[in-house]
Amino acid sequence: MHAITNSGWIEVITGSMFSGKTEELLRRLRRAEIAGQEVAVFTPAVDDRYGEATIGSHDGRSWDATPIDPETGLEAVFSACNGEKVIAFDEANFFSHSLVDVCERLAADGRRVIVSGTDQTFRGEPFEPLPQLIAVAEYVEKFRAICAVCGEPATRNQRLVDGEPAHVDDPTILVGAAESYEARCRHCHTFRDD
Repeated sequence: MHAITNSGWIEVITGSMFSGKTEELLRRLRRAEIAGQEVAVFTPAVDDRYGEATIGSHDGRSWDATPIDPETGLEAVFSACNGEKVIAFDEANFFSHSLVDVCERLAADGRRVIVSGTDQTFRGEPFEPLPQLIAVAEYVEKFRAICAVCGEPATRNQRLVDGEPAHVDDPTILVGAAESYEARCRHCHTFRDD
């Protein structure tokens, strides 16, 4: 899938929640480790669903990660890296826009940068910084889940509040899993605007 090269590049794994993004990230990290490549993984400090210093998939797989402040901690990535050739960021949608510059600098330094995150808010709007990362990445893969309502391919994140669709004015970021979100197709995705 990816060329063997001495120059760096950016890979983006995106899609709706429950589509297998983090599982794919973990698969790529395992393959890099098997190939003898040093890996550094970063996660936003706001996402502690699987433990403070761990990234995890909804099916229970995990990997040790360094939590960093998503707004102000991205420069710490450069001091935290010790020559690793593979650098990964999970839940990129929780990071500030400066993640784009950090990824560009890491790739320019000859590193393989793997970024995973959802590309849409619960409103179905672009979820920065993923659209910008998609634009500058050499490789992009978009995963789909299965719609929890009709079983069609799902590309949207349906936020639920007490089992009902969230209000359009609710905050964009709410860390959660199956208790707060469902994967939905375009047709079944909705929100309250009353």
